[in-house]
Amino acid sequence: MSENLDQSNINEAGKSNDSEQDLGGAVEGSDEALEKRIKPGSPSPQRVQRPHSSPPRFVTVEELLETAKGVTNMALAHEIAVNGEFRIKPVELPEDSLEKRVKDIVHKAFWDCLSTQLSEDPPTYDHAIKLVGEIKQTLLSFLLPGHTRLRNQITEVLDLDLIKQEAENGALDISKLAEFIIGMMGTLCAPARDEEVKKLKDIKEIVPLFRAIFSVLDLMKVDMANFAVTSIRPHLMQQSVEYERKKFQELLEKQPNSLDFVTQWLEEASDDLMNQKYKNSLPAAGGAAGSGDATMLSPVAVQNYAYLKLLKWDHLQRPFPETVLMDQSRFQELQLQLEQLTILGAVLLVTFNMAAPGISSQADFAEKLKMIVKILLTDMHLPSFHLKDALTTIGEKVCVEVSSCLSLCGFTPFTTDQETVLKGQIQAVASPEDPIRRIMDSRILTFLETYLASGHQKPFPTVPGGLGPIQKELEEVAIKFVRLVNYNKMVFSPYYDAILSKSLVRS
Repeated sequence: MSENLDQSNINEAGKSNDSEQDLGGAVEGSDEALEKRIKPGSPSPQRVQRPHSSPPRFVTVEELLETAKGVTNMALAHEIAVNGEFRIKPVELPEDSLEKRVKDIVHKAFWDCLSTQLSEDPPTYDHAIKLVGEIKQTLLSFLLPGHTRLRNQITEVLDLDLIKQEAENGALDISKLAEFIIGMMGTLCAPARDEEVKKLKDIKEIVPLFRAIFSVLDLMKVDMANFAVTSIRPHLMQQSVEYERKKFQELLEKQPNSLDFVTQWLEEASDDLMNQKYKNSLPAAGGAAGSGDATMLSPVAVQNYAYLKLLKWDHLQRPFPETVLMDQSRFQELQLQLEQLTILGAVLLVTFNMAAPGISSQADFAEKLKMIVKILLTDMHLPSFHLKDALTTIGEKVCVEVSSCLSLCGFTPFTTDQETVLKGQIQAVASPEDPIRRIMDSRILTFLETYLASGHQKPFPTVPGGLGPIQKELEEVAIKFVRLVNYNKMVFSPYYDAILSKSLVRS
């Protein structure tokens, strides 16, 4: 037994104003909801709750446990596929936890036993040889197929049969074996572990040395696992898609109503788009009526619009669609980032419109002002954050910075009335109905829709007017959003196509 028995822990990315108001929705908040969704949710404000495709049925405890295991495995595969920053990290038990106390007691007993054996006269090496065998297997597991020379060295020097014979004859030199092991660890470890391996050379006592060796080997295992995940991610993508679809199909067979909220989500998106197209196809005064083709909807357009609705979802009132439930937290994070960008963009827009034309063209000042506002909006996601108070502070700070820049550039400084007007316009952004804020929100959604429809091709589409100062941040959000959407389509498009084929025909 040794410390390398520790477990590892998985750690954990031009719509009209009418269309923006329609982008609402809901969430339940955990992976567990996926297998427990066996009752209907509250009716949508836009339609009467649709009947279940089949009546709910009782399930056994065994079926629930099996379903939960499938959801857990599916969630892990999904995390690796969509999270480019996915990393495995060693488990860190809380200091006062029962598990940590038990672990410490058991490990202390083992190392005390090893120390006792080595202190005997003559020394007993049973435990020590077992540890060398574990170290040998761990070092071999780090090798790639082409590491033939290193494999031969490890096999030759850490030959357990030979080591046992040396121990029986009193000729075993544990220190020499430890020196070889440390040297091999230095050869195989990642650069980030060089310092830990170097410190091993300073430990002279055998028991503390072996204990430290296993501690560093555990870190090297994590490094190797993360390297493997990074290497196989491109090849894992397609397999993960098939695996998730298979697991969801198994869930659907056990709980036939597992697509109810997805159906409602897609049908609402279809209705919203149909209403927009109908309004746009109405004849102008004295003109001819729009043709029937003008109101035809494509399944891709409906799906794209449905994903945009997730960025305006009401997470407290309605359940999240089942097929995107594992990405619920990611869509929530994107939604918060977009809300912050909307406020940031609106503040910068009114500021640059009020200031002299030469101010906004100065890149250094524009970037400085953006960073100031971003810092003051950092805690927007916290319940204790008050937007009105933050915007009041932002208004004061922006007026100071603008006045200073105007003076340095030789422009006429702000009058008291101009400062009052600017502060008032900035404070007005707190209201979701503020015209400037609605314009920024609409243009951001337009950019995201255009990028999504482009098939994730570079370069990015041209950002709408007024979004220039936040273009970099907006493109970063767009990449995350489109990556989520494209992967979700790869997994669940057969279900979406089946639902929309019926919905669009009725429409």
